[in-house]
Amino acid sequence: MRAQPSLWVPGGSAALAGGLGMALLALGLATSRPDVAALGLPLVLGVAWGWVSRPRGPVEAALVPGGGTAPAGAGADPVRAALHLHTPPGTSLVRLRVSTAGYQPAEVVLDAGSDRQVPLSLRTARTGVLEAFRVDYVPVAQEEVLAAHCPPLGPVRLLVRPQVRPLRRLPLPFRLQGLVGPHTSRRVGEGLELHDIHEFTPGDRLRRIDWRTTVRRSLDPRTGELGELYVRRTLASADASVMLVVDSRDEVGPDVDTWAGGASTRMTHATSLDLAREAAASIAQHMLHRGDRVGLDDLGRQRRPVPPAAGSKHAERIIQRLARIAPEGSPKPRLRSPRLPSGALVIIFSTFLDDEAGTVAALWRSQGHRVLAVDVLPTVTTENMDALSNTAYQLIHLERGLRLADLRRQGIDVIHWVGDPDGHGTHMGAQEALLLAARPHGAAGARGAAIPRGGGR
Repeated sequence: MRAQPSLWVPGGSAALAGGLGMALLALGLATSRPDVAALGLPLVLGVAWGWVSRPRGPVEAALVPGGGTAPAGAGADPVRAALHLHTPPGTSLVRLRVSTAGYQPAEVVLDAGSDRQVPLSLRTARTGVLEAFRVDYVPVAQEEVLAAHCPPLGPVRLLVRPQVRPLRRLPLPFRLQGLVGPHTSRRVGEGLELHDIHEFTPGDRLRRIDWRTTVRRSLDPRTGELGELYVRRTLASADASVMLVVDSRDEVGPDVDTWAGGASTRMTHATSLDLAREAAASIAQHMLHRGDRVGLDDLGRQRRPVPPAAGSKHAERIIQRLARIAPEGSPKPRLRSPRLPSGALVIIFSTFLDDEAGTVAALWRSQGHRVLAVDVLPTVTTENMDALSNTAYQLIHLERGLRLADLRRQGIDVIHWVGDPDGHGTHMGAQEALLLAARPHGAAGARGAAIPRGGGR
């Protein structure tokens, strides 16, 4: 982003000195007082000399995003940009003011040079597309007699990537559909895990013949001939197909008082959509690193989803799409739920503050998919609420607890990404909950472990 070149104009002090000098000159001439006119003459000559010897040339500035794709978070690198300034000879200093919505503006005075590069940075808990770094600058010359009127720069749109949390283990679909992959399926095929020893049949590969078993079972000791051949059959290796579904219809912060839209969430607090991006990016990175296929869809937008695929390039595609997911006004009601690949593991990321996400999750579970419901509600606080708002929140709180309990009853694993955000989860972290869901018969164990303390209070 580059500003238009701006010409030099008299500054505030120059206008004041010039006006005072002209007034004294006029008063001296009108009253025939040379001494009064002599008082105003230096002021007028000083302003005139400053204008004649003003810097020749415009002031140019460019605001360049730099490092804006760094992940957000407390331990992540700050979001960065760079301001490039070019001032002509004769410029004494530059007054600079940098502001970003949600942060205190920073002001600084810089020594002018022919070319200056000013690094800009901030730390944020937000992810996605962030508008930051509005720059207002005023170059001055001749002891602030002259100033360059420059239009502001920015803010620039920076893409802040979600931070990826390392995961140890994730659940798998009920049925593995792929022909090759890192997981052992239940069907006979090419793999490493032994299934059984079986008689040779047409179609079996010769390298699968188990000669020791063949000799032990079918060798005729009288003739020395072999009868039936036996082969070692293994369980086929397959990959998992995972579909990530992010609910971008709402974005709420930790402070319940901001949910109605009267106030904005602090930039240092992660919202539900920030947690959804982090959770989806972490799961996608883990599954793609193992060789599985991952797709992405948005419950709040009726657009073409990212189909399941594998590879490092596809991982970057998933991260880029996640970083750009954001609410877009009032979403249109869906006439049907998003289409999913056969036998896919469906992971839906939502706050479950309404019935939409729970309804489609129950529908997918009834169609035979394994469904994980990842609760991305931040840890809520109600300190700034009045009695009426607190009563409304208690009703929302109870309804949300009923929805989560209903999901568990339908065989859907509920994972709380931040543990116990509002009393409907447990102190168990996401890592432990995912390990419970991934173990054999882990669905029942995870549902039992995720029962809220004290019911749906």
